[in-house]
Amino acid sequence: MLLTKYAHACVRVEDGEKSVLIDPGCWTEPEAFAGVRAVLITHGHSDHVDADLLAGARAANPALEVYAPKDVADELGGAVHAVGVGERFEAGGFAVRAVGGRHAVTIDDLPDCPNLGYLLDGVYHPGDSLHVPDEEVRALLLPASGPWLALRAAIEMVRAVRPERTFPIHDANLSEIGAANFDGWLGREEATTRYARIALGESARLD
Repeated sequence: MLLTKYAHACVRVEDGEKSVLIDPGCWTEPEAFAGVRAVLITHGHSDHVDADLLAGARAANPALEVYAPKDVADELGGAVHAVGVGERFEAGGFAVRAVGGRHAVTIDDLPDCPNLGYLLDGVYHPGDSLHVPDEEVRALLLPASGPWLALRAAIEMVRAVRPERTFPIHDANLSEIGAANFDGWLGREEATTRYARIALGESARLD
């Protein structure tokens, strides 16, 4: 299985003929869609879904399937598949399970919107949440920065999920110094997982 990192929270997951792109947002490179069979959207914030970018990808590939929480599916229209918490479905050849349900809170119960995490063949993308799924995770795509996230919470999530591998995402707001600090804590100090940062446009292979 191959994980390819694109801007911010966008990751492509491939395994032979299976392929999905998760959270292509406003900073996502258009080439991220190349050869992709399906798109998974965790929630409706612009850094996770760009309607114009997605429309262009669907125009170029009418067979592209898109899955999203109901509120996002309704807003996007165009035969987007609405997905709910606990639902199991097939996307891009992968068996997928939707988990979680709500966006992590920054303050005063805000933001308050649906957020789905997705599990596929042991890879877990939580979107903007710290939800811990009730099944084994091989690779955690770990949020590294955001107004709703503290370093301590990210480390606690890794300890709760106990993934074999951890790769940071949701990192567009980090400077080089900030990214190095996060990597130091997760890579050198946290022994519960094998941690590595995937450079933009590069890939990591899961054995």
